[in-house]
Amino acid sequence: MNRVYRNPILPGFYPDPSLCRVGEDYYMVTSTFEYFPGLPIFHSRDLVHWRQMGHVLDRPSQLPLDGLPASRGLYAPTIRYHDGVFYVINTLVLGQDSGRNFIVTATDPAGDWSEPYWLDDAPGIDPSLLFDEDGRCYYTGNRIPPSGEQFPGHREIWLQEVDLNTMQLTGERIALWDGAVKGGVHAEAPHLYAKDGFYYLLIAEGGTAHNHAITIARSEKITGPYLGNPRNPILTHRHLGLDYPIVGTGHADLVETPQGEWWMVLLAMRPYDGYYYNLGRETFMVPVRWEEGWPVVSPGNGRVEFHHAAPDLPEQRWPTSPACDQFDAPQLGNCWNLIRTPREKIYSLAERPSHLRLYLRPETLAEQTNPTFVGRRQQHINFSAQTVLEFSPQQAGECAGMALLQNNNFHFRLVVCLVGGGETAVRLIKRAAGTETILAEQPVNGGRYYFRVSARGQAYRFDIATEPGVWQTVAEGVDGRILSTPVASGFTGAYLGLYASSSGQPSDNVADFDWFEYQGEA
Repeated sequence: MNRVYRNPILPGFYPDPSLCRVGEDYYMVTSTFEYFPGLPIFHSRDLVHWRQMGHVLDRPSQLPLDGLPASRGLYAPTIRYHDGVFYVINTLVLGQDSGRNFIVTATDPAGDWSEPYWLDDAPGIDPSLLFDEDGRCYYTGNRIPPSGEQFPGHREIWLQEVDLNTMQLTGERIALWDGAVKGGVHAEAPHLYAKDGFYYLLIAEGGTAHNHAITIARSEKITGPYLGNPRNPILTHRHLGLDYPIVGTGHADLVETPQGEWWMVLLAMRPYDGYYYNLGRETFMVPVRWEEGWPVVSPGNGRVEFHHAAPDLPEQRWPTSPACDQFDAPQLGNCWNLIRTPREKIYSLAERPSHLRLYLRPETLAEQTNPTFVGRRQQHINFSAQTVLEFSPQQAGECAGMALLQNNNFHFRLVVCLVGGGETAVRLIKRAAGTETILAEQPVNGGRYYFRVSARGQAYRFDIATEPGVWQTVAEGVDGRILSTPVASGFTGAYLGLYASSSGQPSDNVADFDWFEYQGEA
C-alpha cells in the first residue's frame, strides 16, 4: 500500500513557502512579518516530515522591526543553494508602499547567517534568485510598471543580474511578464527555473486571498520574451466556492527529487465555522507532472487535497517535540516568537531555573511596540493550552497571564491584575477594532495561578485554577472570529502565549511561568 501524507505539511501561520534541495536534504523557509526571530528554517529528507532548525534572522542587528504596523516586516523569502553557500533573499516591508530587499548567506543552514546585504535600487517585493548553469545569478521580483499602473494592483515581474562579489544588482533591468489574466492583480512571488532548454517563470496572481492563483510562462532566453502556458492558471481554488475546505491556493515553489519527481509547496487557508481562518495561511504540498513542456499540478483533479500519495523518498520522521515546555533549556525553543525587535531584555530563562521569567514593562499588547509577549502559533482548529504563573501585582496596571493574538487591535487577554479596592482578580479582555471590553472578571488569590485556554472551532473557553485540576470557568463559548484574517485584516495567523505588562508605568515586578503545554487535535 502506498504511503500518503496529510496537508498542510506545516500547519498554522507558515505562509509563502520556498524550498531548495541539496543532495538528499531539503530546506524550507516561510514569512514571519512583524515577528522575531524571523524566517523559520526547516529541514526534511522526505518532503513530508519537517523539523525546524532555527531562524534565518535571529539577531536584532539583522532585523529592524521597530514600530512597524502589524503585517509589515518580512514578506516572502526565497532560499537557494549554490557552490557551498545558502542564500535567502527577502523583503523588509516598512510601510504601505515602502520596503527594502536584502540577501543573507550561510554555509550551514542552521546558522549563523550573515548580516543583511541591502540591495540598492531594487523596487517591489517577493525577490527570488536563479543560479544559471554558467554560474551567473539573476534576481527576479515584482514592481509597479515604470509606465505606471494600467489598473489598480497592476504589477510586473522584472529581472536583473546579481554581482555576487558586491551583492548588488548589475546590468540591464528587464521586464518579463505581468501575468496570465487580463486585468489580473498583483503579479508576484516569481521563481525562475531552468529545465530542458527553457526558462520557466512561476508566479502568483489574483491577490493573496480567495482569488489567489498560480500561473507560469516560459522562454528560451532568460531575458524573454515569455509565453504564458495556454492552460493557465495551473492551480487555483477560487472557482470552487467559499465553502470549499481549502482556499486561497498560491505563492508556490518547485523542487525536483533525485528520483525525478517534481513537487510544489504553496500556501492556502482552511476556513471553518464560516469563512474564517484563524490559523492564517499555511504550507501545503502537491505533486507535479510535466506534460508537453508544462507542469501539471495535482494530476487527475488539479486540486490541493488533504491527502496525497507520498513522494518516492525514504520516510524520515523526526523526534516529536514534547507537548509541554518546562523551560529547562538555556534558550527558548524554536516555536516561540516575540513581537518586533527586542531592544531590551524582556525575559529570562536563567534568573529562576526551570521558569520563564517575564519582566513587566510599560509596553502593552495594544501598541505597535515590542511588548513583553512570548508566543507560539495556533496550529490546530481544536486545541488546548495550559500554563502556571506565579505573580503578585503590586500596583494598578500590572498584569500577567495568557494572550491570544491576531494583532495589536484584535486579541484576547486573560490576565491577573489589581481591581477596585486593591483586590486581585482575573480578567478576560477582548480587544476588537481597537476597542476593549471586559468579558469576564472574578476574584482570585494565592499567587500561583493555572491558566487553560481551549477552542473547539470558533468557540473558545477560558479557565483558571489556584489548585491543580480545580478549574473555574472564566468564560466559555467566546466567539474567536476576531482572531481571523477576514475580520482583523492583515497577513498573519493567530498566536497564543505568555504576556506581562505594567501598562505605561515603570515597574520592577516580574511574572514567572513554570511551564507551558500546547496540545492540538488533527
